[in-house]
Amino acid sequence: MDSLTIDESKKVNKFLNDPEDTNIENVSSDGTIYSSAKSFEELNLSPELLKGLYVEMKFERPSKIQAISLPMILTHPYKNMIAQAHNGSDKTTCFTLGMLSRVYLKFQAPQALCICPTRELAIQNVQVLQKMGKYTGITSECAVPMDSANYLPISKRALIMAQVVIGTPGTINRWVTARKLGLSSMKILVFDEADHMLAESGLKDDSERIMKAIVRCNPDCQVLLCSTAFDDAVRAFVTKTVKELFLKDYNEIKVNREELSLESVKQYKVKSPDELAKILVIKDKIMELGQKLGQTIIFVRTRTSASMLHKALVDYGYEVTTIQGALKQEDRDKIVKEFKDGLTQVLISTGVLSRGFDQS
Repeated sequence: MDSLTIDESKKVNKFLNDPEDTNIENVSSDGTIYSSAKSFEELNLSPELLKGLYVEMKFERPSKIQAISLPMILTHPYKNMIAQAHNGSDKTTCFTLGMLSRVYLKFQAPQALCICPTRELAIQNVQVLQKMGKYTGITSECAVPMDSANYLPISKRALIMAQVVIGTPGTINRWVTARKLGLSSMKILVFDEADHMLAESGLKDDSERIMKAIVRCNPDCQVLLCSTAFDDAVRAFVTKTVKELFLKDYNEIKVNREELSLESVKQYKVKSPDELAKILVIKDKIMELGQKLGQTIIFVRTRTSASMLHKALVDYGYEVTTIQGALKQEDRDKIVKEFKDGLTQVLISTGVLSRGFDQS
């Protein structure tokens, strides 16, 4: 492992890293003082996990949010945590390391559960976990709606034995209800993009059911609620739920709202009088610039807007693909894979990719 350790004198690539002056508030519920981790070695991770971080993930040292949050996640007694930080701060590393570090390798049963708002984010998080945990031997399962070609009724599904399960709340809830996914050995429960899941009625209902089921089986399970942002109403609901259900103290990490936009991301606002004018701006300004820079993602609010914009850009001669929730699962997976592989340059998307989608 010594050969993998980063030379401290080496210049760090700070692209998309937390700015040095980022003001991160970390609040310990009982006044416990946690020392920030200057290196991953300080976190007492296994050699296999460290190898995954350095060799597979190509990490050099913890980002600022990781340096502060990881000791709070990994220090016994394990406390619940509510964490809010901007895109690009690598929150995924924090909770993925938390899950991998808590698994007892010799016990083949679900011990860590991560719930995500969309199929695409769940699949992406499984890929990160498998990459980071490549040398650990820890098993994982992705709990998302199956495509029609591979569909298997729940009654015929084998008992879930994977040590880490990552998926969407609806599928996880169905597996739990059908007694295919046991919760009695669960040590850590993660909500990725927690505000999104606990604000929308359908996701919120399933998420609460899962939390209550875990409390009945294992009230000592550690809960991590991670998100890009929490509005006041959702934050109040989240803190109330964590307090009442799990009856334990929780730590909190928050990046100030005015610092949620990274310096490396430029933002512009263009006022358009109508949909047609908006399409013309996209054609004349954004598409021309995007072709010079690389890949482009265009987010729209509705499926109707996605279809309208897709047709207009195709009529103008552009090759574009569109992803939205009504598509078949296999079609969504194919569209995402083609974009991630660089086979398509322009992707129109509804909110299905609006959270946590990672693409260089």
